[in-house]
Amino acid sequence: MSRRLTRRDALHILAGAPMGAALFPFAPLACAEEGRGRPNIIYIMSDDHASHALSCYGSRINRTPNLDRIARQGMRFDNCFITNSLCGPSRATLLTGKYSHLNGYTVNERKFDGSQATFPKMLQEAGYQTAVVGKWHLGSDPTGFDYWNILPGQGVYLDPQFIEMGVKKQVKGYVTDIITDAAIDYLKGRDKARPFCLLYHHKAPHRSWMPDPKHAGLYEKDRLPVPATFDDDYSDRATPARDQQMTIERDLNKTDLKQDPPSGLSGHELKEWKYQRFIKDYVRVIASIDDNVGRLLDHLDESGLAKDTIVIYTSDNGFFLGDHGWFDKRFMYEESLRVPFLVRYPGKIRPGSVSKSLVCNADFAPTFLDFAGTPAPGDMQGRSIRPILAGRPPADWRRSLYYHYYEFPQPHHVYPHIGVRTERYKLVYYYTLKEWELFDLRKDPHELKNLYQSPGYADTRETLTAELRRLQRDLKDPDPAF
Repeated sequence: MSRRLTRRDALHILAGAPMGAALFPFAPLACAEEGRGRPNIIYIMSDDHASHALSCYGSRINRTPNLDRIARQGMRFDNCFITNSLCGPSRATLLTGKYSHLNGYTVNERKFDGSQATFPKMLQEAGYQTAVVGKWHLGSDPTGFDYWNILPGQGVYLDPQFIEMGVKKQVKGYVTDIITDAAIDYLKGRDKARPFCLLYHHKAPHRSWMPDPKHAGLYEKDRLPVPATFDDDYSDRATPARDQQMTIERDLNKTDLKQDPPSGLSGHELKEWKYQRFIKDYVRVIASIDDNVGRLLDHLDESGLAKDTIVIYTSDNGFFLGDHGWFDKRFMYEESLRVPFLVRYPGKIRPGSVSKSLVCNADFAPTFLDFAGTPAPGDMQGRSIRPILAGRPPADWRRSLYYHYYEFPQPHHVYPHIGVRTERYKLVYYYTLKEWELFDLRKDPHELKNLYQSPGYADTRETLTAELRRLQRDLKDPDPAF
């Protein structure tokens, strides 16, 4: 039986660091002059872009010079996470600042309730122009936007259809270029007397990864490295790691691979061939995103908008890039849970700065409202990261994050689960199976060893279970009971 934990013990476990250790390793930044007025906001979001496929996050498989430019000129967040790693639910959380159980969009293929409060509506009320171009994927028409031009559903890569202010049209060309053209056209035609908020959303790099001609031969002669966990056998994990349907070896199909495998391949050779086909197309479509984000950044520079505009780059969720032998997302494992988050605001954010603070996508809406000088409603569940961006992280910033994934059984057969992540530890509960996983991320960053039954982690397990209950209660997520 474990000893009784003190409050100091609990804080030590949640923080994963010695008491008194510095949580924020960079110095405060002096604010620029205050006469500038409210900033413009450009929020760039890709679809399924894992942070470990950006060179500013140490990618081993590709280079992203224009996305790196945002990091170099602003702040890179190393611990930004998603509350529900799935396309539609992530977008609903972005708009509302609420977790899935409160905004009502828990799984894909539902219709988002556009009558509820969203940050674009609040920005409109505060005098902002609002627009969204590109992927929407919420089933209902956008609300709270003065201008919208979106892909229906997932959209397609080549000659896509768009819905512009309710009118369907087909546009010739490559989807990433077209979305960027629409974003730049909006910037040129907007009311220049008012601040704006533009959501610039890419379809790429969503499956089935169709490169444009410019990038079709990229990395063709290279062998891209496989992840350290490529041949994971899931021997020390809960049942869901074995029962999923997202393995490169078994579940990638001809639509993904674009051709049949060479004859005579089997076993590990076939798995490696499939990985190379998948990962090269994946980084090729990201190369197009990088080029196009560069086009947008150049326009901001050339038009004089850059100094008054916050630019954010992120993704709707993480993605497995052969990690654990998988593609797709959904799980609370790191590659799926973590997203890139880069923020640039000249004069307000120190260039080249890095934050280790735990932030999540529920924080985005309160942050935008904060910069606009508009109070966030009390029922928003995130918190503005503006002080962190200014180099003054609050002493009471969160030490843990809550996660809840719902969609089952298809696609990919990932069991529903909840979990808590701290700086050092992660506790996951697959509630329909009543199975648990506990990981020590400092000792086991690849999450290969489940420590839930380990006697040496009894105190940690107890503390994290209590923290999971607290987060459920505070976030008003009553289900599931355990």
